[in-house]
Amino acid sequence: VQLQASGGGLVQDGGSLRLSCAASGRTSSSYAMAWFRQAPGKEREFVAAISWRSGNTYYADSVKGRFIISRDNAKNTMYLQMNSPKPEDTALYYCALSLTGWATDEASRYRYWGQGTQVTVSS
Repeated sequence: VQLQASGGGLVQDGGSLRLSCAASGRTSSSYAMAWFRQAPGKEREFVAAISWRSGNTYYADSVKGRFIISRDNAKNTMYLQMNSPKPEDTALYYCALSLTGWATDEASRYRYWGQGTQVTVSS
C-alpha cells in the first residue's frame, strides 16, 4: 500500500485549505485512514480519522468543528478540509492507513504512512 499526500501550502488565518491522500496498492474495503500532524519541536498528534466502510469519523478536540475528514471510495482518496485554520495548526501533515477498519487516534494502529505535506498558517 502506498499513500500520497498533497494539498499543503501557505494559508492565511481564517482561510481554507484541502489536503488529499490517495491510496494505491492492495487494500480491502475494511480499513481506516487518518491524518496526523507534527509541528517543529513537538510530538506527532492525531487530527482526524475515518472508517472506510462505514464513514464513521473521529476528530481531535483541537480541530473539531473546523476540519472535516471525508473519503471518495471510487478514487481511494481521503480528504481533510481545513476551515478557519489557525497559526497553531501549522505542521507537517501525514496520512496513514490502518487495516483494522476502526477510526482510532492510536498511531500504532496505522501500518502505512505517507510522506508529509506541509501546512503553514499565517496570522
